[in-house]
Amino acid sequence: MEFRKPELLSYMRGHRLAVVSSVGSEGEPQSALVGIAVSALCDVIFDTVVDSRKHANLSRDPRASIVFAGPGEQTLQVEGIAKRVAVSGTKDADLRSVYYEVWPDGRERVKWPNLSYWCIVPRWARYSDFNRGPLIQEFCW
Repeated sequence: MEFRKPELLSYMRGHRLAVVSSVGSEGEPQSALVGIAVSALCDVIFDTVVDSRKHANLSRDPRASIVFAGPGEQTLQVEGIAKRVAVSGTKDADLRSVYYEVWPDGRERVKWPNLSYWCIVPRWARYSDFNRGPLIQEFCW
């Protein structure tokens, strides 16, 4: 049994929350549950504030990982590179649009003076479903 990229995208888009992990200033892992949206290319978009640990971490070191969980014993681990997304204007409007489809209230948060958007571009992922197997499938971009 195989699990392909269209199924991967569907699984990712079935989640509104995921755990994003970044690398702290001394190399320590730091994680946070965030509201996410997923582009057609499996890019993960989220917003945060500029005084958060994850914003500082990703600004310094763009390596990031994301964990999606459930339902049941389904999980997805994604590793990728984070890039800052423009808060307004035409640059990155497509990514913000994807985010606003999932989080319409994000349009109100854009008024916050310290808001930032991030996009994690996947490089590697592993989907596991122990309800069906086990089924373990790896992906590379």
